[in-house]
Amino acid sequence: MGNGKEREPEKEKLNPSGWPQTPSSQQFNVIRRVYHQDVLNKDADYHLPDKPLSYTAKKAVQSCGFGDCLLNSLPIIKWLPAYKPKTDLIGDLVAGATTAVMHIPQGMAYALLAQVPPIIGLYMAFFPVLVYVVFGTSPHVSMGTFAVACLMAGKVVNEHAAHELPINGTDIAEATLQMTSQYSNVQVLSTLTFAVGIIQVMMWVLRLGAVSTLLSEPLVSGFTTAASLHVLASQVKDLFGIRLPKLGSNYKVVFTVIEVFKNMSNLNWAALIISFITCLVISLNNEVLKPWVSKRSRIPVPIELMAIVIGTLVSKFVDLKTNYGLSLVGTIPTGLPVPEVPPMQLLPDIALDAFTITMVTYTISMSMSLIFAAKEKYEVDANQELLALGASNMFGAFFTCAPMCASLSRSYIQYQAGGKTGITSMVSGALILCVLLWVGPFFELLPRCVLASIIAVSLKGMFMQVAELAKFWRLSKLDALVWLATFLTTVLIDIDIGLGAGLLAAVGALFVRSQRPYTCLLGRVLDTDLYLDIKRYRAAEELPGVKIFHYCGGLNFASKNLFRETLFRKIGYLKGTDEDNLTNKSESYEWDSTLGRKINCVIIDATALSYVDAPGIKSLLSAQQELVSSHITVLLAGANGPVLEMIEKYNSLESEQLQVETFPTVHDAVVYYKMLEIKKEPTITIAT
Repeated sequence: MGNGKEREPEKEKLNPSGWPQTPSSQQFNVIRRVYHQDVLNKDADYHLPDKPLSYTAKKAVQSCGFGDCLLNSLPIIKWLPAYKPKTDLIGDLVAGATTAVMHIPQGMAYALLAQVPPIIGLYMAFFPVLVYVVFGTSPHVSMGTFAVACLMAGKVVNEHAAHELPINGTDIAEATLQMTSQYSNVQVLSTLTFAVGIIQVMMWVLRLGAVSTLLSEPLVSGFTTAASLHVLASQVKDLFGIRLPKLGSNYKVVFTVIEVFKNMSNLNWAALIISFITCLVISLNNEVLKPWVSKRSRIPVPIELMAIVIGTLVSKFVDLKTNYGLSLVGTIPTGLPVPEVPPMQLLPDIALDAFTITMVTYTISMSMSLIFAAKEKYEVDANQELLALGASNMFGAFFTCAPMCASLSRSYIQYQAGGKTGITSMVSGALILCVLLWVGPFFELLPRCVLASIIAVSLKGMFMQVAELAKFWRLSKLDALVWLATFLTTVLIDIDIGLGAGLLAAVGALFVRSQRPYTCLLGRVLDTDLYLDIKRYRAAEELPGVKIFHYCGGLNFASKNLFRETLFRKIGYLKGTDEDNLTNKSESYEWDSTLGRKINCVIIDATALSYVDAPGIKSLLSAQQELVSSHITVLLAGANGPVLEMIEKYNSLESEQLQVETFPTVHDAVVYYKMLEIKKEPTITIAT
């Protein structure tokens, strides 16, 4: 690879600590030839990576052997035999019991958001969670009900069900039998859950685990913050004990606020007082008592469970329904539900809603999984999580469950309580089973305003995400605009429209960023081979007659005109008053036809050129021809292998080829140009 050698100091100097000095304090002289790109390719034995179909098929078969597929698809086979009872069992038992205690009030409360009986929330804490233990790769997340997912499911139920399920005093099976011509709430919900599971399994087959990256952090933050307002609006009627008319799907938050003010004279003071006391006690526990207890015990105070127990006892002895007209939870059946096949003919009607819920639940669940994986130093398989969620939802659909999602609050409690493995979820499921078999009817007299209060207080964490807007604004104005667009559209219009608007805003932000790549002119730093931005480094000086243009980003059909215009403005071919204003059109600049007298060479630094397509190469060719016509030499430096290969493919297919000399580094191009200038200088003979 050329004639190169290194010269190092004879004796390496040590700093006071005894270690060698940093590289910046040492000097290395590297001597090698000036390389053209094609010469370097020959010396370094460059070749295209060749992977024939047979090789690819062989690797696929080897990586997907039965044993590997079984181990990868069933993670429980890996971790269960290696389980360590001495170190993990106590933590799993404590965390499982703690999580089960939280599952009961949250499951019953969030089931109301999905427009189904509270018992459905307990089913979700048992059936799909046990399936996730078998297929999931994150032992620290608490799967089950989640406010936003249940609210989105409830919207679909309202749109496609015959009418609202009579939750008070009506059994699930009895209510289903009463509707022979149309779908019940439970049927719509189970079909929706099954559709979500199918989509997730299909995404697993297609290895689309990375699709969650489509939902950026500002989008998810703005969406969940706005969705929490929808959740709160849906509970206002129970918090105040008033009856509201059925509202349309769009502008629901706005209309709810209007209707609440209209019906303030009809509010139930008993419900309002109970709601206020419940919210106050839970809030004081969360803000004062919980931090104090957490320093002394891993087990938090089960304040939500205490609230529903006390609320049930008060309702029983005071007879709140008869004396004060409070709405109660109603009949809670004992035992396990009989599996029932969802009505598959409803699938086409809810497919779009199912895809929306799939994206939201998968993104939130993966985000929580990655947080704990980073803390505990283990890997979470994004594709395997799709299979785990899909299998759990498809199984839960036969038991009238709603789409499953990781809960932020329960997951943190489970982690803090010492949960280590999937045994935590097994313990939690066993305790939930006891509630389903024997304890469920105890909560039939529970006032619904208590469940609404639990939901309202649990939303505090999502409301606090409003503070993230300031962080996004400081980091990037575009991210802040994505947050605002998602939040305002979701709050003012509806959840699914808000998510769509957020996706459009996120894609638009990406497009805007692609239209504003980092470009600059480079100058040489002292007598080195370093070339830096002349506006950021004062020691970087431009070489006489040479302009070195640095372009960072992709050169494609969307950015080709921007590249050409920016190149001409930076080198002075277009004269304008504000060179950095990328929004100005080329018509506002004046062409400088005398540029060839000032500049002899333009070097395009392509070290940060990530991608180029055919229109991009054509734009590069057009710019080269324009400069060559003004007697300016154009050189290309630092282009990576794929970019050079694309240029070669383009030249083999097009009649008008890009013929430009290429170099591995900017310094090679500069030295080469200087050598050309030396050869052009006339020889002067002095006669004596």
